[in-house]
Formats: sequence, structure tokens, C-alpha cells
Amino acid sequence: MDFQLDDKRLALQKAVREFAEKELLPGVRERDETSTFPVDAYKKIGEMVLIGLPYPKEYGGQGGDYLDYAIAVEEIAKVDGSVAISYSVSTSLYGGSVSNAASEEQKREFLPPVLSGQSFGAFGLTEPNAGSDAGGCITTATREGDHYILNGAKCFNTNGPLADYFAVYALTQPEKKAKGLSCFLVKKGTPGFSIGKIEDKMGIRAAQVSELIFDNCKIPAENLMGEEGQGFKVAMKTLDGGRIGVAAQGLGLAEGAFEIARKYLMQREQFGKPLYKNQYLAFKMVELECQIEQARLMLYKAALDKSEGRPYTLSAAKAKLLCTDAAMHVTTEAVQMLGGNGYMKDYHVERMMRDAKITQIYEGTNEIQKLVISGQLFR
Repeated sequence: MDFQLDDKRLALQKAVREFAEKELLPGVRERDETSTFPVDAYKKIGEMVLIGLPYPKEYGGQGGDYLDYAIAVEEIAKVDGSVAISYSVSTSLYGGSVSNAASEEQKREFLPPVLSGQSFGAFGLTEPNAGSDAGGCITTATREGDHYILNGAKCFNTNGPLADYFAVYALTQPEKKAKGLSCFLVKKGTPGFSIGKIEDKMGIRAAQVSELIFDNCKIPAENLMGEEGQGFKVAMKTLDGGRIGVAAQGLGLAEGAFEIARKYLMQREQFGKPLYKNQYLAFKMVELECQIEQARLMLYKAALDKSEGRPYTLSAAKAKLLCTDAAMHVTTEAVQMLGGNGYMKDYHVERMMRDAKITQIYEGTNEIQKLVISGQLFR
């Protein structure tokens, strides 16, 4: 068993790290303050074929695997958690929905624009009364001849205001509840489809998150992905992959904050010596380093499980739990170790702490991950 990245992955890691430091770090504080997303930088990510990393070349991907993709999200998140989650949603949730459910013809039409980075993808599942209970959706899709008519609303949709393509989950057979859920492809500009409230958030402030409103939205029947009633299964499978993306985001936030704290402890002097000479702080950094390493190994295992065709629901849940808990813990400790400076925006760690909190919540709260894991333990 080899725990080292091969030369190809090391080169990918280096390229993405350099891109993030050159293209994303300048202006990251200002984008956080103004809630502005760097669309041009995102398109450059597409030009590097990062968004399509884990997808076949015939759909506009690079033919890599999920570990490649996780490494890329991780490196971006070290600098900008907002861009990391936007990237993850396009690749894991929109791309995953299409990949898991769509016909060959649909994949060839609806994947390349998003995997190229020229368009954003979004994922419409969560509703005001259907969060952790995804089966509680009430948005409907009624068949009328050669069309479906969608009515309802989705909330907390990352990329919503930016996206041209949406994977939307709606009930075709409401009486069956979760078993009546189906998945549809919806394009921006479709009559009856509009963007609702754009959220003002604590963290990931540059990421664009909104409501999706469907008011007698008429879409072609051929935009149904898979069969009616298969939507819940597709959504759950897609979220398993999405949790690997969120885990990578969490890991990157933890690593980014850790490195800022490490450099600070080496440079800052108090009581006539560098802070790292204080054994308590040095030991605290050791604890954080071990937590990060544990999280990284779990993430990479989950990514390889998915890439190599092994069951990955459980490993993805563990990775999401460990990596996002690490993100929250490490960023909070980084703020504390930097003292007053940690509370100031110049040092980035307060932003990372705010960004980290949502990673424990979206794409299945960490309590949901514990339900998934405990369900496997006691079978």
C-alpha cells in the first residue's frame, strides 16, 4: 500500500497550488467583503480542465479520477473556500447528477458546457421544509403531453445566480413522496423559471447562493434524466460524491489556516523568543497536524474507493465528517493562536473560520454523516 502521490498527481497539485496563489489569493479578502465571485478566474479553472477532471474526455473531461479532483479542490480551498465549493458543485453535484442518471445523448449535450468552465452548473434538491429530510420535497413536475410543468421552490443553491444549467429534483408522483421524486435538466431562461432571493451569508461570502423559483415552468419531456421515480436514488448517490468534494474543501481550509498559523508562530516573538518555543503552542500544532493527516488519509481513501469502483457511501461520510470537523477545529485554533491579529481580516484565518462552519452543515450535516456511519456499524 503506497501512501505517496505519484509524479502526475504531484504535478497537478503543484499546478493548482500555483494557480490559487497567483489568481485567487489577490483580492480574496475584497471578494469576501463584497460577496463578489471571480468569474474570470473560474473560467481559467475550466481552461485548465480541472472542472472536468474526473469525467471522460468524450464529455469534455480530462479522463482523470476522483482523487485528482479532490486534490484540486483541496488546493483551491487552501486559498479560497468560496471558489472551491462553486467548483465542487459544478463537478460533483451538477455533473454527478447528469453522470448518474442521464442518457448518452443528454450527457453529450449537458456536460461539456459546464466541464469546460464556460458555464456553471447547479443542483436543486433542498427546499425550505426539506433539508436533511431530502425526501420531504414538495416541488412537483406534472406531465402534460410532451412537457413537464414544474412548480415549487428550491433554496440554498450554490451557483444559482451564475448557472446556465440546473439539475432539479421534483415529484412526478407526489403521493409516493420520496419514491415519486424524479430528476430534470433545466436551462437558464426557461419560461417560468427565475432566481429568487440571493443569500447574505456568514461565510463562503463570494459564493453565489440563491433560491430557484418554478412557476408553471415548462420543460421538454426529454429533459427527464433516467426514469420517473428514480430521483431520490440518484440524489443520494450524487451526494455521496459531493461529500468527497466538501471533504476536500474542508481539508483545504484546515491546511491553509494551519500554514498561516505555523508561519506566524515562527515569526512572532513574545517574552524574548518565537511563539513556537512555547511548548503549549508547539504541542497544539502537533495535535492539529495529526488531525489534518488523519482527515487527508480518509479523504484520499474515499476518493480512491469511488474511482476504483468500490462502495464509497461509508468512506465518503467518514471523510466528510473528519475533514469538516478538522476545518472548524483548526481554523478556530488558528484564530486563537494568532491572538488579536487572528481576529483581524488581514490574516485570513477569521475568514477561513467563517467559511469552515458551513462545511459541517451542507451536503448532509455531520449529524447525518454519523447516522450513515452508525447505520453501517449496527447492521
